[in-house]
Amino acid sequence: MELTELISDAYDRLKKRVRRSELIYSHYYSEQLGVPLYFKCENLQRTGSFKIRGALNFMTSQPRERLNNGVITASAGNHAQGVAFSADLLGVAATVYMPEITPPQKVQATRDYGAKVVLTGRNFDESCAAAVAAQQQSGALFVHPFDDELVMAGQGTIALEILEELPDVRNIIIPVGGGGLIAGMAAAIHERAPHVRIIGVESTAAPSMSASFTAGKPTEQPVSVTLADGIAVKLPGSKTVPVICELVDEIVQVEEEDIALAIVSLLEKTKMLVEGAGAVTLAAVLNHRILDLQGKTVCLLSGGNIDVKTIAQVVERGLIAGGRYLRLIVELDDHPGALATLAENIAATRANIFHITHDRRAKSLAIGRTDVSLELETRGYEHIKEIVGYLEGKGYNLTVN
Repeated sequence: MELTELISDAYDRLKKRVRRSELIYSHYYSEQLGVPLYFKCENLQRTGSFKIRGALNFMTSQPRERLNNGVITASAGNHAQGVAFSADLLGVAATVYMPEITPPQKVQATRDYGAKVVLTGRNFDESCAAAVAAQQQSGALFVHPFDDELVMAGQGTIALEILEELPDVRNIIIPVGGGGLIAGMAAAIHERAPHVRIIGVESTAAPSMSASFTAGKPTEQPVSVTLADGIAVKLPGSKTVPVICELVDEIVQVEEEDIALAIVSLLEKTKMLVEGAGAVTLAAVLNHRILDLQGKTVCLLSGGNIDVKTIAQVVERGLIAGGRYLRLIVELDDHPGALATLAENIAATRANIFHITHDRRAKSLAIGRTDVSLELETRGYEHIKEIVGYLEGKGYNLTVN
């Protein structure tokens, strides 16, 4: 059966089992960018990610006897929850292999759906190898996170929802990891709306799809630690890459700072919590990684599973990247009133002191001198330049961290 037929079948199979996620028009970003911008909010999906579509479509397509020994999979988190949820729904056992660095929130959520979790490997690919080896011994059914036509078909149902609600869409921007999501969506779009421009976005920390897209075949690339852990894949799929090379218009990359800024921006402007892998699409638009963007544009927010600790780190990183946060070390004479005078000078720049510490013990300091470390809330890069210039003009010896 052709992939497009599988997608149509998946749409009928899933429409009463998964959430038809919202397609939201953003007034703010549309005005800022000069392009009508919409968000397809799979971060609001059941289990917090689009991955439930592919997992559930795969498992509900199987003869019951194939599920008797349970299912097994590997995942950085979102596919794990999709498989665990689907297994619980169907009353079968599930075992999930996850990288050791998987955020605790994703591990616990997977366990909460009833799956057994095995933490092993430094990245998804190592976990996947362990899961495949375990599957061969146990006889459980392996549910691949992306390199399977039924999984691709489940993800492709997102495209059908977009085209139904926004038939005159011109651009659809999609996160890229192993390729199951964008391959499924591209197949559906190409059949029903071939004029639509399809753009994939990956992190520079996991550039395997760009390399594969250029080479025309699956190409392994090293993976670094990234906020977009859900799309950090060393080797894309042998089934997904040919579809992507044929149907996708381009693949672009975003930096870690871009991703952090996009997460913070979505929190502030839309009140939506989106994980790193889900925010790469907006990051690409905000940082002009996509040239000649015209007409109605949809950014797919693919997931919202991000743990509290990571949120705190991302918010701080995003504020720094956006010029909203400044760290300074100022050397002062250690006498009464020196700190008060410094605070008055900072107040004159209309910066807010968020945190302050003294250090009189540094070996580099002369007797009678002290280092004051300051963390300031600022209004952007121009404000930072103003603060630094003002303090230097007042004679302060300072270092910007």
